[in-house]
Amino acid sequence: MRLLVLGGTHFLGRHVTTAALDRGHEVATFTRGVSGDPPAGARALHGDRDDPAALPAALDGWTPDLVVDTSCQTRAAARNAAAVLSGVRGYAFVSSLNAYANWPPGPLGPEDGEPTWQSDDDEYGPVKAFAERAIGAALPGRFLTARAGLIVGPDDRVDRLGWWLRRIARGGRVVVPAEGWDQPIAAVDVRDLAGWLVEMAERGVPGAVNATGPVGMATLGGLLELCREVTGGDAEWVPVPDADLLSAGVEPWLHLPLWLRAEMARTAWDVDTARARELGLPSRPLARTVADTWAWLRGVEELPPPPHGLPRPGLPADLEATLLAAR
Repeated sequence: MRLLVLGGTHFLGRHVTTAALDRGHEVATFTRGVSGDPPAGARALHGDRDDPAALPAALDGWTPDLVVDTSCQTRAAARNAAAVLSGVRGYAFVSSLNAYANWPPGPLGPEDGEPTWQSDDDEYGPVKAFAERAIGAALPGRFLTARAGLIVGPDDRVDRLGWWLRRIARGGRVVVPAEGWDQPIAAVDVRDLAGWLVEMAERGVPGAVNATGPVGMATLGGLLELCREVTGGDAEWVPVPDADLLSAGVEPWLHLPLWLRAEMARTAWDVDTARARELGLPSRPLARTVADTWAWLRGVEELPPPPHGLPRPGLPADLEATLLAAR
């Protein structure tokens, strides 16, 4: 069939495009044309999703049967997609757990109903919630919203797992969160999510799904041990209590990627993925994802900036030195 990827040139969109091509579809990507070319074999369409005339002009009579939407960042983009693509057989939309206004705390399952953000905020969560409602209303019974959690794997420009891999590979004394060492985490490999999204669009599966890894699939400490094993580094863990990290100005999630304050971590990772498992979302071993991400990183000279204006993650060198000097 004809499958349109909204996005398609980096990370999840790129893996979706590859998965769709591998499944024999005729694939087109729609992007602004500033992030490089899509995988070979895909038709590259260009335009600004916020412009209501751009997508019809780019399609120019090429009518898709299926859509996987990885790039909706504004309300205008959602409205325009709903107006132009309401006739497709299946539409898989990549939303976010941030679409839940009451998350965290958890646990959260897709049965918790419609996302509750109703404001006109341009924050990430409210925009995703609006897009779910706007596009879903235009495609009754054919619209899947995949509320994604942490996505990891090769080609990840957001670079949370990548930062830990590079820092641990350098070796020496490495600051780690003391209480956060046993913090449960859950992640989905980008390749698992991409292939599954294409299949969901093919089948026209409707409804909401929390699309991440199973609860308790790993701990933060277990992930860091995998990073040390994969990189072969001689990193020495230096556990620092949460209170000391916070008083020193360490920002959870940003400076020590994936670490959250204990009161938030208790529920933030408690996300019901039963429907995702029923619908066949796979979860490859985390060790394989870590190894493949490290193999990709070793072939990258310099990462481009994170997408959508996100800050680069990682502990600043001066902050790391201050924390280590006290121990």
